[in-house]
Amino acid sequence: MERRKLEKQVEGEIETEPPGCLGCQDTYYVGTIKGGGRIYQQTFIDSYSKVAMTKLYDRKNALLAADMLNDKVIPWFEEEGVRLLRILTDRGTKVCGNREHHEFQLFLAVEDIDNSKTKARHPQSNGICERFHRTVQDEFYAIAFRKKGYNSIEDLQKDLDQWIDSYNFERTHQGKYCFGKTPIQTFLDAKELAKNKSRSQNCLYSESIKISM
Repeated sequence: MERRKLEKQVEGEIETEPPGCLGCQDTYYVGTIKGGGRIYQQTFIDSYSKVAMTKLYDRKNALLAADMLNDKVIPWFEEEGVRLLRILTDRGTKVCGNREHHEFQLFLAVEDIDNSKTKARHPQSNGICERFHRTVQDEFYAIAFRKKGYNSIEDLQKDLDQWIDSYNFERTHQGKYCFGKTPIQTFLDAKELAKNKSRSQNCLYSESIKISM
């Protein structure tokens, strides 16, 4: 009983700066749509600024986890002139495996991106994605599915993209580093620092497991 209680109180903490030093990636099961089967969301969040990116798929595997980075994440960072140095993932087979035979790990190697993994039996150490998933479920999916019947992933992705734009450009955050600013403003304010540290790969990153009694 005490052990279960303790495990529920485990909370992951990440210290990271500046933008691009660490991105968090995870898969979220969205649900089903009529005639379209299951839908999964690939999520990426810059741990410093909380800038979020998402893409929907009809399945989950290593190739699609890599596709998310190739299609959405890497091009955005390149456009901003900031290197993505490291990604935090869980230990699932879709993101972990032998580099020579694993599409996601091979992609990270080609892009020269390091991979940190959540602590064993403590998925809460990717809490940034977990909190975002609760937010997108409550503020987007729960409302969108109630208001509209979706017949394709493309239609749902279009509305999700609009919500993500609002999340990044309009929704203020009170957490660490944001201090009441939007994610995009937080990113832009630290962009020059990110460029300088990206060149030297000298960035602050540490993770810990904090147990609140």
